[in-house]
Amino acid sequence: MLNRRLLRIKVMQALYAFFSADQNDQFAVEKGLFLSIERVYDLYLHYLILPVEIADAAEVQMQEARNKALPTEEDLNPNRRFVDSYVIKALRENPALKRKVEDRKISWSADQDEIKKLWRKIRQSELYLNFIHGEDHPAAHRKFVEKIISEFIVDNDTIYSIFQERSIYWDYEDNDFATHMAIRYFGKIKSEDKYKPLPPIYKDEEEDKQFVKNLFKRTISNNQENSQWIEDKTKNWDVERIAIMDVLLMKMAITEFLHFRSIPVKVTLNEYIELSKLFSTPKSKVFINGVLDKLLAEFNRKNLIKKSGRGLMQ
Repeated sequence: MLNRRLLRIKVMQALYAFFSADQNDQFAVEKGLFLSIERVYDLYLHYLILPVEIADAAEVQMQEARNKALPTEEDLNPNRRFVDSYVIKALRENPALKRKVEDRKISWSADQDEIKKLWRKIRQSELYLNFIHGEDHPAAHRKFVEKIISEFIVDNDTIYSIFQERSIYWDYEDNDFATHMAIRYFGKIKSEDKYKPLPPIYKDEEEDKQFVKNLFKRTISNNQENSQWIEDKTKNWDVERIAIMDVLLMKMAITEFLHFRSIPVKVTLNEYIELSKLFSTPKSKVFINGVLDKLLAEFNRKNLIKKSGRGLMQ
């Protein structure tokens, strides 16, 4: 499930914490690194069960409406297309999802007031009205659940604040990744009884965990050498004015160039340029690209880059 870019982001955050701390406990930071990766999966599970929580809030609201002193016809016979949706049933009854939620203690129980507010917004929206009055077919159900997340959850500051308060390991990038992965999962639900398997945390657990561990440890162990490489190529710059994140991203890239045989040079270069766009200054892309290009030329001249297998692909 977690792609290499997100794993690189997690390593980057851990390295930033390690190099910035007064007391550099490498073991503790590494432990926190892997815990932060686990927490992304927990966040994903929260979003997978969120449509069910919203449907439960809708059910409660419909029951309260029926019990009013003077219920209307709509109160007595509400449109149940959403609460009875096959997508909701598929999520509610998915045994693998149930097991994961129970094992990892995933719950929205402390946030029921926000769930109710969220349902009220959805019920009053044009999206909801179009769904309950539109053509009733499976694709419409999938699209509606997908759009609940994309229109009401993505960039929802209240939901984001809930998770920030719940765990120091959840940040905006995790939230964005988890919501989009949940949307992808909803789009693959074709019926209520053919349960879509849940993706594992890692695409290849052994390989990806080793990648994370090696990138973290080797960037630290080669820190002085990497710093010297960067300093040699930035002699016309005031080193203290170079963004800390730029330096860190370049150190990680150098580590991959020189010590990760299976990762192609172009993949590493492109990944860290993209990360610079997300985490550093507007000018960082050009700066980092220029420095790394110079370093690659020197590494190639000195025959320092040793690639094999997939790493040979250009």
